[in-house]
Amino acid sequence: MSTRYAHPAEYAFKRADGRWECRLCPHHCVLREGQVGICHVRVATAGGLVAAGYGHISSSHIDPMEKKPLYHFHPGEPIFSLGGWGCNFGCAFCQNWTISQAAELRGVPSTAADIVKSALGSGCRWVAYTYNEPLVGFEFVRDCSRLVREAGAGNVLVTNGFVEEAPAAELLPLTDALNVDIKSMDESFYRRQCRGRLAPVLRFCRQAVAAGCHVEITNLIIPALNDAPGQIEQLAVWIRDNLGAATPLHLSAYHPDYKSSAEATPPEILLQAHDICRRHLAYVYLGNIRTTRGQDTICPGCGHTWVSRRGYEVTVPGLRDGVCAKCGRKSDVVTRSR
Repeated sequence: MSTRYAHPAEYAFKRADGRWECRLCPHHCVLREGQVGICHVRVATAGGLVAAGYGHISSSHIDPMEKKPLYHFHPGEPIFSLGGWGCNFGCAFCQNWTISQAAELRGVPSTAADIVKSALGSGCRWVAYTYNEPLVGFEFVRDCSRLVREAGAGNVLVTNGFVEEAPAAELLPLTDALNVDIKSMDESFYRRQCRGRLAPVLRFCRQAVAAGCHVEITNLIIPALNDAPGQIEQLAVWIRDNLGAATPLHLSAYHPDYKSSAEATPPEILLQAHDICRRHLAYVYLGNIRTTRGQDTICPGCGHTWVSRRGYEVTVPGLRDGVCAKCGRKSDVVTRSR
């Protein structure tokens, strides 16, 4: 891996034995010269720990906001979406493994100013850091986010939430909205399936809400691994009690990919999960499945449709200046006043 253009890594400390310890995420990788962290993009060199992925872009697209997925944050608006390389998890079922489990660091990297110019020149007023795990590219995401904010636009993170409190505290004030993937409420699932831990993810979710960010949660339901009704209900109850009952939850169907050959999620499992979670949460959505259930945003008070969705075709017929057009209830959807 070339580190010719590499950016110095922050949250890195030199140990007494000469090795470098990375404290960006809870893995705290300890590396000697030439070694690479679990994330694939933080490398120990003779001069220190470097963020080798800084400015290296795997993909960029203009997506609908709903694709993040964010259903309660400016529905129907386009968002400039940007991906890098690497991830600090090693999920066997990863559906973006070609960029998350590798690092194609070739050529001269982009600057934060280059990226922000492209993003804002696209006509979007939001930038998402997504596709791979953006937090392993902390320095670049932070630098881009600062420039985006200075330009009067906003930032979105789509993340696994596996990061230490100090870097999170630096990045969250620059972040407007997040979708955080809580993969299971079972600690052993995180250790066996993801090479991670659950507790730091839950801590990050609470930290993001406390920082005033708009937060939505995604859970990918995998048959025989995390689809037990008790586990699903535990997730809904935790969200209700820690983030609030109005926090949107996205239940997503899995399909076989990367190292996982488990069967695709049957529709009936997803529909059952929807019923369970709706006992505790006001807004539960279904993804990667053809169904009319769990698509629209409905007023919890009167049942009026606030946001209508048909795939990525989105209309907002039921909100006026942030309240329900029928009963006047204050909505839980962040949108432009009109």
